[in-house]
Amino acid sequence: MERDESVVEIERDSMEFDVVIVGAGPAGLATAIRLKQLAAEKNQEINVCVLEKGAEVGAHILAGAVIDPESLTELLPDWKKDGAPLQTEVTHDEVLFLTATGTLRTPEWAIPPGMKNHGAYIGSAAQLVRWLGEQAEALGVEVYPGFPAARILYGDEGQVRGVITGDMGVGRDGKPTDAFQPGMELLGRYVVFAEGSRGHLGRELMERFQLEAESDPQSYGIGIKELWEVPPEKFRPGLVVHTAGWPLDNATYGGGFIYHFGENLVAAGYVVGLNYQNPYLSPFEEFQRWKTHPALRDTFEGGRRLEYGARAITAGGINALPKLVFPGGCLVGCEAGFLNAARIKGVHSAIKSGMLAAESIAQALAEGRSHDVLQGYPEAFRQSPLHEELWKTRNFKAAMGKGLVLGSLLVGLDQVVFRGKLPFTLHVKKADHCYLKPASECQPIEYPKPDGRITFDRMSSVFISNANHDENQPSHLRLKDPEVPVAVNLARYAGPEARYCPAGVYEFVEHEDGSGLKLQINASNCVHCKTCDIKDPTQNIVWTTPEGGGGPNYSSM
Repeated sequence: MERDESVVEIERDSMEFDVVIVGAGPAGLATAIRLKQLAAEKNQEINVCVLEKGAEVGAHILAGAVIDPESLTELLPDWKKDGAPLQTEVTHDEVLFLTATGTLRTPEWAIPPGMKNHGAYIGSAAQLVRWLGEQAEALGVEVYPGFPAARILYGDEGQVRGVITGDMGVGRDGKPTDAFQPGMELLGRYVVFAEGSRGHLGRELMERFQLEAESDPQSYGIGIKELWEVPPEKFRPGLVVHTAGWPLDNATYGGGFIYHFGENLVAAGYVVGLNYQNPYLSPFEEFQRWKTHPALRDTFEGGRRLEYGARAITAGGINALPKLVFPGGCLVGCEAGFLNAARIKGVHSAIKSGMLAAESIAQALAEGRSHDVLQGYPEAFRQSPLHEELWKTRNFKAAMGKGLVLGSLLVGLDQVVFRGKLPFTLHVKKADHCYLKPASECQPIEYPKPDGRITFDRMSSVFISNANHDENQPSHLRLKDPEVPVAVNLARYAGPEARYCPAGVYEFVEHEDGSGLKLQINASNCVHCKTCDIKDPTQNIVWTTPEGGGGPNYSSM
């Protein structure tokens, strides 16, 4: 892991807690809430703090979101009475296979069990997380939004001791400005990492402790989402639509969703597996043209786009799950990869993983332990219903890697016929960035121009994500070698970073002296999706945390 040279080495203030949690998403907040519940039950005192890099809790949270309430009910049984923002129960599921002009509706009997959402709720994950943050604070959890964990602190024996929050007021040149404020050391007897998909500290931990040594390479997708307000006559509360097929080709995994919830709101989104092969493919443009399909377009006609965002999805499932524990801490939620891609759901599994981790930590603290390996957590996971759920869908990602037609048949056989109990397990063999083919072997894709009504460009989309970064700070998107983007990525792969980024962060532009092209990084556009860190074919781009409060500011995503 490269050292962050922009961090100024100075003497820092420090605070000590029993547990430090990095990330105020569903997993991190569930961990905090459960710790406080257990402390109250056992008359313990457990001091817990939660760090959140977003400007407020929920600012960086984006999901579909059809939410299985099982784990939420286990954590907070009175969530309905206490005002959790989940009011729209799923009433109907549709699964569509699209061609360029036609639609094939999947019969009820052929829909895999995981795609049937009876009993689930449609809502905003960002709003749910804000509510969870309120519940955590009411229990005495200290929640600090706008304070990213920038570095990990290790003890003399290599154990995780805590984290350092990011320095504020560092200039673009890496030197302190007049507004400089040093980050703090936050020390914990245990540190829980809940950064979400492809967390930058989680990536460091994976390498340092070899947490992925015995698992399949992790698989990711990019999820791109818009929130729409549609005319009342087109609103069908509780409708859940999933699509596969067009506009992607048979070799590329992906699909779309449309969820009706709230008051005339429609969540529309598209997921593209980041193991795609054609460097000319643009997930953003695929999503835009998907909305123009004859079966979907009418939903958006006369409507108004309210929000836009994008996020990587950790989709490898149980086969790609790393070791969850290391000296001094653990991984929870999408930091580890608990999302169930076959169900397109991760909130319930994030909450459950946080609860399991909390129970192991509370036991360790009660026994007077600290900074050791929490072996009770992975053991509790192996004995939990979550493990059984993920095991039943273990073949999904590898099956869909075999193409839409064969993959769908394999998933149908696995889930509908064998109910997740196929007598063999399929495996993913290589990381997503290894799949990209040279541009010379691929066909360029011509995408239609946006019409500004149904389809849009990147910049107008980034604008309504409310993305914001202080311009005078070091770029949080680092290049290991500044020559590689042009010498390798542009020459061999036609510059895929200009297409896989859904926010227009990367552009190939002329050098000021006219000597050729260079890669320009518009870091202020970044919506923190992490796609560049995952898909860059040379793994030359490293995503690090920017100054606190930077990034998107989602309201209802």
